Amino acid sequence: MTVLLYEEFGTGRHRESSLIRHALGNSHDEALVAGLAGGIGFMYFVFEYPDRPPVATIVAQAHPEPWVQVALGRLHVPYDATRSTNPRWGRVRAALDGGQPVFCVVDRASLPWHEAAAPMPGADAYTVVIAGYEGDDLFVEDGAAAPYRIDREEFGAAWSAHPTGRHQLVVPTGPPEAEPDLDAAVAATVGRLNGPVLGNRFDVNFGFSGMDRLAADLRDTATAAGWGQRFGGSPEAFRAAGRRLHASLEEEWTAPGATRPLYADFLDLAGRPEAAGLFRESGLHWSRLAGLARAAAPGADAEERRALFDACADLVDRCSELEREAVATLAG
Repeated sequence: MTVLLYEEFGTGRHRESSLIRHALGNSHDEALVAGLAGGIGFMYFVFEYPDRPPVATIVAQAHPEPWVQVALGRLHVPYDATRSTNPRWGRVRAALDGGQPVFCVVDRASLPWHEAAAPMPGADAYTVVIAGYEGDDLFVEDGAAAPYRIDREEFGAAWSAHPTGRHQLVVPTGPPEAEPDLDAAVAATVGRLNGPVLGNRFDVNFGFSGMDRLAADLRDTATAAGWGQRFGGSPEAFRAAGRRLHASLEEEWTAPGATRPLYADFLDLAGRPEAAGLFRESGLHWSRLAGLARAAAPGADAEERRALFDACADLVDRCSELEREAVATLAG
């Protein structure tokens, strides 16, 4: 017997929002889902590993709250969230037989269609949806135009491999019980960008503080934390930095333009057009920064690298100015 709960797959502008939208029967606009889940944020870290170039990581979407649970909560969609020592295949099958898709958190690199890509250090948990099954095979939605078919045991290995998402199940259990909570979502964005986010020493890497830190590191020519020393010393490091900047702002853990244009569409739905315009403009600058980083010549000399880092820092400053004005508008 084959059980497949829906037929529309694929990603619109944002992968997680599309997963939620499809799982709920396409009854909600993608921008609404994205905004309710938190929309935008900003996290900036540089991770150092032996025998490889440093890895610059930006998470431009809401972070670190769990995207699915926050979206379902603000949509007032009831759901069950459980954890277990071992995979609960009986619960998975029961949910699917009842017409309920199953959200799972997995290790992305353990999925066979991602095995060629290295996992992103410091990344959020990676969410996929089990949308059906046939025998011991599962049909998994993960952004492609059709579900991936995978053996239950192979999927179980990926499900077991993520330390914080191990064997987590999130199952929507009914229709919305109230209207979406737009004001709570907007207030959360204001708090996330202004900070604090975590309440510990890493808060300097989040929100507007994180943007200021990124701009300072891009301009820093004197210390080991500066991009001049971290990424300007070799063509390999310089090339890796450009690829990471582009991917972080346009492709991974984000929608294009650092998620700002998608969030602007949400603000239009929420009746906040002034802030929407500011975030939409900011998104253009984030995309311009990503384009500069991707187009940078690997063989650029020291002067050209310095000019690129300075141009990127100027764009970060401009985005920060626009977004501070937008947040002040939302808070007011």
